[in-house]
Amino acid sequence: MTPPLSRTNAEAHLYMDLHPCSCGESRFARQSSVIALDDGDLASRYTGACAGCGQEREFTFRLPPTIGGAGSGFRYGGDEPSQLLDPGEWLLVADTYAGQVPAGSASGEDGQRARAALTRAVAALDEVGKFIPAGGDAVAPDAFDSDRGRQLHHREPGRFRRDRLAAVREAYAGLLSQLG
Repeated sequence: MTPPLSRTNAEAHLYMDLHPCSCGESRFARQSSVIALDDGDLASRYTGACAGCGQEREFTFRLPPTIGGAGSGFRYGGDEPSQLLDPGEWLLVADTYAGQVPAGSASGEDGQRARAALTRAVAALDEVGKFIPAGGDAVAPDAFDSDRGRQLHHREPGRFRRDRLAAVREAYAGLLSQLG
């Protein structure tokens, strides 16, 4: 089986965080290495013992053939949609990060955490948008391949419309600019 493509280390770590051990714990001391696959492609392998039960965990992700250029700001990947997470999972990630931002103004360490969370929330929303076909108005129902992604789409399909995603992104980006 060919390992799935991880476009960035951040995407690989997020995927591992979202796929806990059978005991329910997602944390494990991650040791990473670059390995050659049978087809000659390179991959990142992460191994370590689960922090909850000690079971060995291993994840292997194919690396992109070329490293993307350094763009402005934090990104989970290039212009293509993720192969690791579906649009519903990305929207849940955005919700989680945005939910970590305290109401009102934040300064010092709280401000730094708020900026980091909003930066990741915006990047996750950008990932959802990559699943909208060119000229399309919304993410297609067949783009969801995880249970949690399909459930969110079933409950709230309007959240996957291009205009609504843009409005939420604009609101998060506005809060981010207020935080400095």
